[in-house]
This record gives sequence, structure tokens and C-alpha cells, in this order.
Amino acid sequence: MKNKVRHPEKVNKPINPIKKKPEWIRSKIVDSKIFFQTKKVINQNNLVTVCQEANCPNITECWSKKHATFMIMGDTCTRACAFCDVKTGKPSSLDIFEPLKISNAVKKLNLKHVVITSVDRDDLKDGGANHFYKVVKTTREINPNTSIEVLTPDFLRKGDAYKKVLEADLDVFNHNIETVPRLYTKVRPGARYFASLELLKNAKQCNKKVFTKSGIMVGLGENKEEIIQVMDDLRSAEVDFITIGQYLQPSVKHHPLHRYYHPNEFKELASIAKTKGFLLVSSSPLTRSSYHADEDFRKLQDARNKKLECHPQQ
Repeated sequence: MKNKVRHPEKVNKPINPIKKKPEWIRSKIVDSKIFFQTKKVINQNNLVTVCQEANCPNITECWSKKHATFMIMGDTCTRACAFCDVKTGKPSSLDIFEPLKISNAVKKLNLKHVVITSVDRDDLKDGGANHFYKVVKTTREINPNTSIEVLTPDFLRKGDAYKKVLEADLDVFNHNIETVPRLYTKVRPGARYFASLELLKNAKQCNKKVFTKSGIMVGLGENKEEIIQVMDDLRSAEVDFITIGQYLQPSVKHHPLHRYYHPNEFKELASIAKTKGFLLVSSSPLTRSSYHADEDFRKLQDARNKKLECHPQQ
């Protein structure tokens, strides 16, 4: 039987040769029993992780620390973002047992912090918001001491559906802006920059106690001034935490890599972001949305507490 094409929308795209990675783009090789234990729990529960589906370079390091980002609502996305390696096509129906499967996996792995993300589900009336709610609610009930972070789609043209996610008892609401506005039509054609900003702003207004978070990739063809403008836009939306990482081209059919940023450039971007007022900034070549998410959550809490000590009225 012929294998199904993973990215049918990219079949006729021009070939973009992949640039050789510099010495500082090297994922850590970890020989660890914990890595295979994590993998076993994920496989036994028939769960999907963004670590696998998006070919994350940090998978060995994270799984060896029992860190995994669960991807709900299937492994097939209804969008066709030019940077992403998640499969595109017609998704399957929702798994009604998924909330319990995720919750049990979190308990078995004894996670102190869990990140739950999803594919885009434009085929669903609410974009999957109610399913998100059920997963978070069940996870909280079974794992009351685990902090919960969600990395959501944009719920574009789904009205107030996003509010259902925020009704759940979550700790961090993350939605990635991904890139600068000028590149949206090429990099993220199914999304709208200002709709993503509005989602982040509305999430904070709905629940001031929830930390909001967003991330961008660099190396797609943006310039420094555009990155700084994104920082300003995110702060205007009251985003607490920004992540900045290197875009790594998944295949010759994906959006071409413009260039690799040097680690010193990431340090410079981090310094600029800190002056903008973010509670926390993570900026490095291998930074991803969920990279060191558990440690970063504790840092977020500490940063907020220090801010409240200095400005008790806020």
C-alpha cells in the first residue's frame, strides 16, 4: 500500500535546500532509562506528542527528564503552515477517552508540570475548545498538584470559543505568534497576526491570574526592527512570557531557512525583551514553547511575587 503523503499541500512547492547546521545547533544525546520509560507510557496510552510530530530537537533531553508536551485532538492539522512538520489533512473524530488517557499518563509519569497543545481543528464548530476544557478539567481532578499549561490554536472565526478553555483551572495560557506580520501570508497563511494578538489580550482580560505566554521563531526572513515590534505588540496584549528560538527547516518543501542566528544574537534579543517588561524571557537557538516549561513556570511565579512585593497595587 502506498504511504499517504504527510504534507499534500507542499507536494508542488519548490525545493528549498536545507542549510548545514552550525556547531551551536546540536541537540543533547541522552542515554537514559527515563527516556524509554516516558516513551513507553506515551505509547501504551496511544497518545500523540508534539515532540514527535513536530520533530522537536529537544526530545531526548526532555523525555529523559519526564517532560512531554501532549498533543490532543489527533495528529492531523487542518492548517498548512509553511514552517510546521505536523501532518496536514482531514482529521479523525475526537477521542472521547482522551481526557482520561492524558490524565492517567500525567499521573503515571508523576509530572509536576504538564503542557497540553493541539492541532488546529477548523472542522469543529468551537475549534476544539470544549475538548480542551475536558482534558484540562480531568487532568486537574486526577492530578491536583500538577501545574497545567495549554498551548492553544488561534480559534480563528470561532467567536468566544476560547473562553471555554479559560474556564478550566489552568496556570499558563500559551498561544504562539510565530513570526512577524510581514511574513504571515507565506509562513502562516491560514492565520491572522492581529487575531492571535487579540486572543492573547482577551485571555489575560478573562483571567488575570493566568500567566500568558507566546513565542516567535527567527531565521524566517524577518529583521531586528520587526522582532522588536512583535515584542511591543505582545506587551500591549499584557503577555507575561516570550520565547524566541531558531527556525529549523523540517524538509526541502518547507519554508526556506533565511539564516541561523548566533547565540550572541539571542542574548541581545533577550536583553531587549527584558527591557520591555516581560516577567520572563527565554531566548536561545534551541528554545521552543515547552522547553524547560516546568522550570520556567516556577520562575514566572517568583517573578510575579517579586513584582507584587515592589508594586502591591498591581
